[in-house]
Amino acid sequence: MRLYQGIFLCSVLWASSVPRSCDHRAHDQTLQQLAHNDKSPRVIAAYQPWFGDPDHIHIDYTSNDPDVIQRQIRQAKSLGIYAFAADWYGARHPFLDRSYAIMQQVASQEHFHVALMYDETEENTGHATEDALDAMDVAYKRYIGPGAPGRDAYLLYQGKPVIFIFPKRGNTDWNQVRQMVNRWEAPPILIYKDEPPPQYANAFDGQYAWVHPGPRGWTSDGKEWGEEYLQAFYKKMQAKYPGHITVGTIWPGFDDTRASWSLNRHIDTRCGKTLEDTLRIFEENNDLSHPMPFLLIATWNDYEEGTAIEKGLARCSNSSPPHS
Repeated sequence: MRLYQGIFLCSVLWASSVPRSCDHRAHDQTLQQLAHNDKSPRVIAAYQPWFGDPDHIHIDYTSNDPDVIQRQIRQAKSLGIYAFAADWYGARHPFLDRSYAIMQQVASQEHFHVALMYDETEENTGHATEDALDAMDVAYKRYIGPGAPGRDAYLLYQGKPVIFIFPKRGNTDWNQVRQMVNRWEAPPILIYKDEPPPQYANAFDGQYAWVHPGPRGWTSDGKEWGEEYLQAFYKKMQAKYPGHITVGTIWPGFDDTRASWSLNRHIDTRCGKTLEDTLRIFEENNDLSHPMPFLLIATWNDYEEGTAIEKGLARCSNSSPPHS
C-alpha cells in the first residue's frame, strides 16, 4: 500500500473506534509532506448541509451552526482533507444556502476551502434550465465573483472556480448554462457525475465517480461495493476523455435505510475494507505522469445514506481489520 493511502486510512480510522496499528506520532509530519507533494491529489469530502432542516433526519447538530462548522473544518484538516464540496440547490432550498454561506465564511477564517455541488432540479416541471441559470447567477454573486464574502476560500483549479454537478432527471440544457458562466470573470470548471449526455459533453471540463455497486446492482448482502464500476469509470476517462479532469472517488459503504427516500440499498463497509479498496483502485489508476488533481470522499456526513466518515467507521467485532 502506498504511503498516501496508508496515512489517509490511518487518519480516518484513528477517529473511529476501530483499532488499528497506525503510527500516529508521525501523522502530522507525514500530512505536511503530502501537502507539499505535487503528485498527491487534493482531498475533497462531499458535505451535506441540511441537518436541522425538518425534511431530514435529526442528528446531534445543525448544519448552520458556525461552531459546528468550525469544528468540522478543523477535524477535516487534521485528516488531510483540503476542501468540502457542499450539496447546494441555489435559492430553491434557503436552509442549505444559509448553511453554505456560513461554511464559506468560516472556511476563509480557517484557511480551508469549499466548493458547490449543484443538485439539478429533480421535478420534471420544465424549469430545470431556468433553475440552473438562476443558481449559477446566485453562486457568482454570493460566493465566487468579485466582492463575494469569503471568496478566498472557494476551491480553484488552475485559477478557476470548481463547481460539481449532481444530475437528477437530466432536463437541464447545460449548453445554455455554459454559455452564461463563460461570461464570468474566471469561467468555472464544471465537473459532472459520471458521463454527461452526449449533446452536453462540451459543456463540462471533467467527471467524477459516485457511490455505485457496479453492473450487478445492489445486493441484499451488500457485497457488491463498486470495483467494476470504478475500474470502468477510470478506463473510460483515460480512453474517451483524455483531456478532461478526472476526479477519483472513494467511499466507506452505503446504507439508505434512514432516508425518507430509502430503496433499501446497501454496500457493506467490510470493517473498513470498502474504503481501503476504493482508495486502492484510485491509486492503481492514477498516472503519476498526469495525476488526477482531486480525490473525492463520498461522504463527510451523509448519515441518511450511511456514507459518513465524520465519526470514523463503525466497530467490527470478531473480525480482522484491513491492513494499513
